[in-house]
Amino acid sequence: MPELPPFPLTLDGSSLLHQMFRFEWSAWRRLDPAGRDRAVAEVSSLLAPMERGSSEGHPSQSAVYAQLGHKGDLMLVHYRDTIDQLAEVERGLARTEFGTFLLPTHSYLSIVELGLYESSSKLYAQLASEGVEPYSDAWEKRVEETVARQSAAMSARLYPAIPAAKYLCFYPMDKRRGEHVNWYSAPMPDRARMMQDHGLIGRRFAGTVKQIISGSIGLDDWEWGVDLHADDPGVFKKLIYEMRFDEASALYGLFGAFYVGVRLPVSRLGEWLGVDGTR
Repeated sequence: MPELPPFPLTLDGSSLLHQMFRFEWSAWRRLDPAGRDRAVAEVSSLLAPMERGSSEGHPSQSAVYAQLGHKGDLMLVHYRDTIDQLAEVERGLARTEFGTFLLPTHSYLSIVELGLYESSSKLYAQLASEGVEPYSDAWEKRVEETVARQSAAMSARLYPAIPAAKYLCFYPMDKRRGEHVNWYSAPMPDRARMMQDHGLIGRRFAGTVKQIISGSIGLDDWEWGVDLHADDPGVFKKLIYEMRFDEASALYGLFGAFYVGVRLPVSRLGEWLGVDGTR
């Protein structure tokens, strides 16, 4: 029998796009008040239905955040069923007059992901005990059945609504493939144990932080994206600091840039732009 696969099965859900922009304030100030009103009305009519999302099926929402720091001014987050739908959202925003004032500083494409370390280990062991050859038609059929069953059970987590929390912290990350340790050469039972320990820390913060993990291998420059939603931004520091000490992060975690934003309802976009009250 060939060796069992070294990788766990994963469940895929919403396609996810983060867009970070710097806003061209100088050009905006040169626009006459009527032009500003027109631009805000146009982009608000585009974004407001996206913010509400779908009332049937998956939420498929978008949200706007006022970004903090030098990395940008606005961060838009979009959840859709397909990457094609994300492309439509991206083009729609770019075609608005408001879109001409947005200078992209960063973006991130990923797919909401749930890893099945425990289920995969059990399934692989069961198939091996039955003499089912890895990657055979019978093997693939059982894998597909397992993934379909788990996906149906986890639908709400795979296609989440955007949490209503006030603050968002987003960052990409990798698992180390360096000269001393390599996540991808560690045995799957060891990786499963480390991820279980890692997850226990997150569960202690379940009442204060909503975490959404997305996979981006083959889609963007890092392997995963992490979205943390909370009403207290201080909890981001506490959670991420504590996670640094578990084995999965301490030995194998590599982290990209962090982006933090304050939720900006579309109805208040004009206020943020100085159109409502102050021009």
